[in-house]
Amino acid sequence: MISLYKIGGNVVDDPQALERFCEEFAALPGPKVIVHGGGVRASQVQKALGQEPVKIEGRRVTDAATLEVVTMVYAGWCNKDIVARLQAHGCNAIGLSGCDGGVVTARKRPPKTLSDGVTKVDFGFVGDVTAASVNVPFIKQLLDAGLVPVFSAINHDGAGQLLNTNADTMAAAISVALGAKLFYCFEKNGVLCDRNDEDSVIPSLDPAGFERLKAEGRVAEGMIPKLENSFAALREGACCVVIRNASHLLEPGGTELKI
Repeated sequence: MISLYKIGGNVVDDPQALERFCEEFAALPGPKVIVHGGGVRASQVQKALGQEPVKIEGRRVTDAATLEVVTMVYAGWCNKDIVARLQAHGCNAIGLSGCDGGVVTARKRPPKTLSDGVTKVDFGFVGDVTAASVNVPFIKQLLDAGLVPVFSAINHDGAGQLLNTNADTMAAAISVALGAKLFYCFEKNGVLCDRNDEDSVIPSLDPAGFERLKAEGRVAEGMIPKLENSFAALREGACCVVIRNASHLLEPGGTELKI
């Protein structure tokens, strides 16, 4: 069975954490795929260019200037840095965006109503993807050739427009399309009951438990869309979703999500 590992900006932008992930990922058996973010570095580059990053409910607002930055950072530096590290560990990785080989197309997101049920926000050049927008035969050709696809979350609409996609959303869509096991890997040990206590990992979580954690303020910001995408992936047919630390990949751990 295919395994898909998604890593976020706090891992991608930490050289030691990324190196450990790549070393352990390379040792994992079986066909495998990576989807990565890079939001921390993208925000740093935006600020260096005099831009102010804007996020609403954990999601980046992407105007034309921001789209240029995230494309350079995600599909450029971050993607090739990961591929180079994997190659050094004997993992024959190939870096891709959704444009390459038409592997993932996206639909520009319409204005979205926020969690208050009233406020609408236009997120700009942001793309939404589904399992149906993934070119499964192309990915399987790569896997059959012994390659390990490494995806940035930059996609296209098929008509020449680049779109920035939430990497968690992209990971969920690809995992459903491939029937893959989905692992969301970041700097924490899983979903924590107490965000300041790494030992407070919740071993399993269902949608009702997620709503309680939100109401109590125990999960917030980027964790909310991560969990929303995880449960959506399960509802759409993903066989397994685990949120876990990006290290110790060869050992069990993390929070398994259930519906």
